[in-house]
Amino acid sequence: MNIPRIVIAGTHSGCGKTTAASGIMAALVARGLVVQPFKVGPDFIDPSHHTIVCGRESRNLDPFMMGEDGVRDCFVRASAGADIAVIEGVMGLYDGIDGSDCSSTAHVARLLDAPVILIADIKGMSRSVAALIKGYTEYDPRLRFAGVIMTKGGSDRHKTMTTRDLPRPLLGWMPRSDALAVESRHLGLVMGKEDSRMRLIGSFVEEHCDLDAVFTAAHTAPPVPDAARPSRSRDPHTTIAVAMDAAFCFYYRDNFDYLRTAGAELIFFSPLADPLPQADAYYFGGGYPEVHAAALAASPCKPGLLRAADAGLPVFGECGGLMWLSRSITTTDGTVHPMTGLLDADAVMEKRFVALDYVIGTTTADSSCFPSGMTFRGHEFHYSKTIPDADVRYLFSLERGRGIADACDGIFAGSVLGGYTHMYFGKPVADAFCKQLARQ
Repeated sequence: MNIPRIVIAGTHSGCGKTTAASGIMAALVARGLVVQPFKVGPDFIDPSHHTIVCGRESRNLDPFMMGEDGVRDCFVRASAGADIAVIEGVMGLYDGIDGSDCSSTAHVARLLDAPVILIADIKGMSRSVAALIKGYTEYDPRLRFAGVIMTKGGSDRHKTMTTRDLPRPLLGWMPRSDALAVESRHLGLVMGKEDSRMRLIGSFVEEHCDLDAVFTAAHTAPPVPDAARPSRSRDPHTTIAVAMDAAFCFYYRDNFDYLRTAGAELIFFSPLADPLPQADAYYFGGGYPEVHAAALAASPCKPGLLRAADAGLPVFGECGGLMWLSRSITTTDGTVHPMTGLLDADAVMEKRFVALDYVIGTTTADSSCFPSGMTFRGHEFHYSKTIPDADVRYLFSLERGRGIADACDGIFAGSVLGGYTHMYFGKPVADAFCKQLARQ
């Protein structure tokens, strides 16, 4: 498929990459274009801003979790019907897993043969910017650079000093603007629905960047190599109720696609506001249960969930979902909030992150959700620790990752399963999940 596309890459985290990427998306949408957003890596928060700006679900592109063919397949599926795709990178351009190239922005740009715009933070610099750009753009000759956008600029004199002798075309020079800074909290920026300023940045980018040049560069991308055709969904044979609200909002959207393809009908509900809907299984993703702990303690869906678990219906929780399925959450102020108590464990919030890593794991037993011997990949990032009772059983043995304790993750009891790993399902895991549900 011949899909115009551009990668927005940064020199480092915090350089203004998300602001530039979301601003470019917003400016293109304002011109009447259908923009498909993407995010390199496992992040959930930046895609929420993209989704608000573009009106289309942003997708993660991560070769470690998805495989290289999976990246191309996701890109093609998600880009259907779009005029242009904008891909926001992760960290610095060349930063991959364990200091390697794997799953770096450069890796994804090469897989999709997409031109790259380098975002350079020029605060505190003048002529050295040219040297910085030269190093980044010549480090890997396999990449094609459309140009550079400078961020956090100062005065007109600063602009003159930073734009001399550039080795690549200057596509934008964006001055500092505290009014457009998005609020952060412990897991990163606040979610897109909580801050609308990314929409406003479209006019800022239109004013300070050459959007015509960005659009032209995106059209230099050749057809996507080895693009796969989308799979056809089976007729639904199981219903999965998915928690989706401010407390549970971290999901890989591809997981939903693969579950539907495997034969699941998905219905969405809010544990903060809704009673438990009727379904064959329940899926609680990550998010911010600690922020909404008081409301969750009084959740209208809790009584129904306890009855569903008692009846043997499968219940699966990831990260925040694990905390919700535990007995309690203790917030950083020392307040203990009762949760569902379906798992014999308690969650305690810490003031710095407890784990941040990719995960490789295997299931060690049959459960209501997954069969024994299934391998999976995913990611973990959490500020909580879970303190389980000594006799709990773990379903996941981790080759990589911390999990709940000592490379063990996935506490399970009866039909209830909860772990810190955010799984990227892909077709094999989604098929296994749905087949396991059909056996119940």
